Amino acid sequence: MDGNGTLHLRRTGTILGAAALTLLTLPAEAHAAAIACGGGVSTGRVAINGCISAQRGSAGRFPTREITAHIKARNTGTKAVNVAYEAFFRVVDGGHWEKLGSGRTHVRAGEAIGPVEVGSSTRVCGPVRVEIRVHARADGAAWSGWSPAATKQCQT
Repeated sequence: MDGNGTLHLRRTGTILGAAALTLLTLPAEAHAAAIACGGGVSTGRVAINGCISAQRGSAGRFPTREITAHIKARNTGTKAVNVAYEAFFRVVDGGHWEKLGSGRTHVRAGEAIGPVEVGSSTRVCGPVRVEIRVHARADGAAWSGWSPAATKQCQT
């Protein structure tokens, strides 16, 4: 093959590869909940964002929302690090904080991960805002501040 044929094959391979990657990143469900993320906090050289989603459902004839907390993490350092994280949930109108879940992950140098699901709670719809808060701790660092995110529980 001449130089032009080789270039054409490379370009075709690149286009097919990009198309395959696009297909892999499309959501599996057409009705997947949108994820909204709050402000960033940090622990060591890891930046953390707390995120929330609210998936529609029902319990008999009552509409529900599955409120899910997620975490995003980005390691800005030059070494990989283990990160522990926790998520809490509350209904804003006077509710108390409930732990939704916790976990641990490994974040390579320069890598960003997430959103990773931390935990969820299914609630009957009400006219209130729901919020989550997430914090994390990289190995050898202190717990980060809280990264909050909120949603109106039964928005359409």
